[in-house]
Order: sequence, then structure tokens, then C-alpha cells
Amino acid sequence: MTVQGQKEKPDMARRRFLTRATTVVGAAVAGTLAVAMVDSLEPTAAEEAGASTVVNLTPIEPGMQLTVPWQKKPVIIVNRVPDMLTTLKMVEAKGLLKDPNSNVPQQPPYCKNQYRSRKPEWLVMVRICTHLCCIPHYRPKKASVTPWWLGGFHCPCHGSMYDLSGRVIKGSPAPHNMAVPEYTFAADGKSVTITKMYPKAHLC
Repeated sequence: MTVQGQKEKPDMARRRFLTRATTVVGAAVAGTLAVAMVDSLEPTAAEEAGASTVVNLTPIEPGMQLTVPWQKKPVIIVNRVPDMLTTLKMVEAKGLLKDPNSNVPQQPPYCKNQYRSRKPEWLVMVRICTHLCCIPHYRPKKASVTPWWLGGFHCPCHGSMYDLSGRVIKGSPAPHNMAVPEYTFAADGKSVTITKMYPKAHLC
């Protein structure tokens, strides 16, 4: 009877080992998937070396936008009119922004200004929400998202909102302003060359 009882008794040590092993493997797989998702947004060295993109600005009329693919990411270019630029001062005055002065380095130093741009009228920005890497909608029309909306970008997935320079609005799940890549304008102002991600910027 003693021998039979020992055979029927569960091997608790073995069960605990299998449970721990399963947990470790599951965590490793989850970690691998998370890293893969983030890595998929980062260019390889070869891609970055030859990934400069020249965009013709002449078709982008005042108030309009163009989104172009660059290093597997969407980059939005907006031709902002004076009324749109005025809203940037208004959202600051109303205290609506998490990081109004762009202190988090989500942009090159030459874009650390109210417009987050080399030229006030032109916004060049990676169109990726800093919350979970969704693609925010361009909503320039006032009151088109909320009654107090002055224009900007709205992520319908989780509700993050940004002004017309990509600065995140308080109450949004997104932690930071949207990222601005490094770029240069042609001497005649008719095109822009997007060169690389600013090293300190993060997408999500």
C-alpha cells in the first residue's frame, strides 16, 4: 500500500519546475515579440545610409498636407497658413500642452521652437503616435474633434491629441510630442530632403 500510495502522489517538485519553465518561456516569447515590433520601426544601418528622401513641396497648397513613406514610416508635411500658426500660440496660452517648449528631445535642436520646424509654415514630422505607434488623423478644422479643438492631429485608436506642430495635448495617453526627423530645405525652398531620425527621439 505504501508503494502504491507513493506512485499515486503527484510529483510536486516536477510540477513546480514545469510551471517555472513555462512562465520563463512565455516571458521570453513575449519579450521577443515586443522587441520585434519595436525593431521593425528602426532602420538597419544599410537602410539608413541610403534612405534620404527628397520631396517636392510645390504641389502642397497652403493648408494642405502630404504624407510620404520614409524608412518604413509615414512622414507628414504640412503647409501651414498664418491662421494655423496662430493656433500654436493659443494652445500654449490655454495651458493645453504637456510639453509646450519641446523640452523632451523629440526633434533636432533647430526645431526646438514653437513651430517645431526650420520654417514656420512647413511642418515635417513622423506621423506616428507616441503612445502605441498608431497613425493619427490630420484634423486642421476647428471644433472637428471637440468643441475646443483648434486643429491638429487626433489618434482615434486611443484618443491622443496633438496640436498643429505635433505637441501632445494634456489628457492624452501619448507621453511625448511626435518625433521630427532631421531634414534640410533646398536653396530655392521648393523641396525638402529628409535625412535621418534624430538619435534622441523616440516613436513609441
